[in-house]
Amino acid sequence: MNRLISVLAAGLLLLDPGGPRGDGFQDGRTAGVRLENSKIVITGNGARGGSSDGYQLKRPCWFEPGPEAGDMLKSQEDVRAYWFRMHPDGTEAEFQKFLAQFKDKIGKPGRWWVPAYNEADPKGRACWGGLDEFVWVPPGTTPPAGITLAELAEIARAALTVPEPRIKLNPDVKSYVNLPTWVWLADPGQTRRSVTASIPGVMSATVTATREDIKIDPGTTADRAEVRSDCGAGGRAYAKGAEFTCGVRYLRASVDQPRKVYVLTVTTVWPVEVEDDVVPFQYAPVQVEARRDVPVGEVQSTVRP
Repeated sequence: MNRLISVLAAGLLLLDPGGPRGDGFQDGRTAGVRLENSKIVITGNGARGGSSDGYQLKRPCWFEPGPEAGDMLKSQEDVRAYWFRMHPDGTEAEFQKFLAQFKDKIGKPGRWWVPAYNEADPKGRACWGGLDEFVWVPPGTTPPAGITLAELAEIARAALTVPEPRIKLNPDVKSYVNLPTWVWLADPGQTRRSVTASIPGVMSATVTATREDIKIDPGTTADRAEVRSDCGAGGRAYAKGAEFTCGVRYLRASVDQPRKVYVLTVTTVWPVEVEDDVVPFQYAPVQVEARRDVPVGEVQSTVRP
């Protein structure tokens, strides 16, 4: 379509950036998707209150199923005044010629598809601007650039967040050479997070992340720290007399380190699956990390005869 029709359709079809919006978000580390001019609804406990790993959609714009023929025609007839504002020298015959493409579809099977995009992607708006403003699609078919079930799963994956870990240690303030430093998560919270992206009445896809493990990086080399990594999904809280299976035993003091501390990193690992295997591919796990300074001293002793 030429740009004159493009500008017109942007107003008539309410496809401008102030139009319909999907339930997405972008806020610092919780960056995910922000759907513009979209009917896609994002739901689930994984869509809020956590951190994203910055997963990017492969395509930032697409066509979605839109109005049926009668609804589309009515929407165009209802904005007659807008058409003439856009075309101050336009005639009634020209307006009727514009409406003819919509009247032609009345009684025919199919529906109009309209473009949407991910505003969280810097390329999203330009991609959207390169699509036609509407395309007529027969039933049971998908137009070029039309959204697929696999892309709907991609949107759910991009919207997925998991809680940021908060580290608990024992000893908490300072550890000592050869003393076990227990590691666990202060507030393990939910171990299962899911997001569903759906076009109501058309299709939906759900991705689920389950926290299965935590990884510990002691912030130094193996000759200075021994890591115990049997941690499970949330680490092992200190318990008197319990076996030490998750944490670090530092073998040398941290006095010679920058700021005189070791920087311990805990990473939570969340494998991701598409529920019901609706698409035949596997996502990499979501991994989110947190850090704690660990000063390590040496116990001084005096031996007397």
